[in-house]
Amino acid sequence: MREYYTAQLETLNTNMIQMGALCEDAISAAIQSLLEDDRTIAKKVADTELEIDQMERDIERQCMRLLLMQQPVATDLRVVSSALRMIADLERIGDQAFDIADITKSGSFQGFSGKMHIKEMAKAAIHMVTDSVDSYVKQDVQLAKRVTEEDDVVDELFLKVRRELVKLIHTDQNASEQALDLLMIAKYLERIGDHAVNVSEWVIYSVTGKHM
Repeated sequence: MREYYTAQLETLNTNMIQMGALCEDAISAAIQSLLEDDRTIAKKVADTELEIDQMERDIERQCMRLLLMQQPVATDLRVVSSALRMIADLERIGDQAFDIADITKSGSFQGFSGKMHIKEMAKAAIHMVTDSVDSYVKQDVQLAKRVTEEDDVVDELFLKVRRELVKLIHTDQNASEQALDLLMIAKYLERIGDHAVNVSEWVIYSVTGKHM
């Protein structure tokens, strides 16, 4: 029975990695759509977001089967229950990538100077998502803690983007609508970072039994 349970946990890890990779793909595509002003890419994010939603349901069912049928020991119980919490945050990351893509579909940002730090911010947020899922699979507390530190980078970039866009609005009122849209995109990226932190905190709980 223990060998079967271990195999099920490995499958759970594989599914968590796949869900995290889909979140990364959705964020990357949404930002690529913005930077290249390509609305066809933005439309693909909706399909990826549906895949993320389906994976959340699949992993939830898998976790419930493990909890109800396998009678896990305390450590395994924390691992599985943490996964249930984490997929909710990953699903929200998919939603926010979709929201970014939705903005890029409705407006043109070709040559718009306010995009300069969005790419850097997206790269940092994606890195946080990757590390948070990896820390779960590896049960690596130190990696999970680094994710919480990386959030400072995303937060600082958000403040930088906000300052630049506010300045742009003051100097060019014709750019105000695009600037506000970009501010929303930056806010979604900042929230993605927050969700990655949530994931990492559940990893720490799953290993140590202590929630930050």
